[in-house]
Amino acid sequence: MRVSDILKVKGNTLFTVTPDTSLHEAVDTMAEHDIGSLVVMEYGELVGMLTFREIIMTLHNNAGSVGTSSIRKVMDDHPITCTPETDVNEVRRMMLEHHVRYLPVLESRRLMGVISFYDVAKAVVEEQGFENRMLKAYIRDWPEEEQGQRETR
Repeated sequence: MRVSDILKVKGNTLFTVTPDTSLHEAVDTMAEHDIGSLVVMEYGELVGMLTFREIIMTLHNNAGSVGTSSIRKVMDDHPITCTPETDVNEVRRMMLEHHVRYLPVLESRRLMGVISFYDVAKAVVEEQGFENRMLKAYIRDWPEEEQGQRETR
């Protein structure tokens, strides 16, 4: 399974902001849409990611306030990315190794979407469920062997 398969199921809704967007506005957007990340774009290029991790660290550092700062000051300005052709097992390894929950998907520097740890887990569970159903159907339809053939094995 590839990242492109996840994006097909997930759809193409994408929330982006600029680096100069206020952190307060970003938090409002994330809460309103129940999302855990925003892609930070500038001049049509990916320049960073803002996730709940950066927001929590900002709240911690500012005694519970996001203040008046812009996203530029707190965003991850070197996010790990993948391509639509990246294998899901590689994505799982990347997410675990780099301790990230959201990966922007780029194709020739063009943003194609964002996949989350949840999206990957859901795709893997659904794929395993399909494989399990196929195996059970195969076993259920297993051809009956004659009594004499069983004894010779």
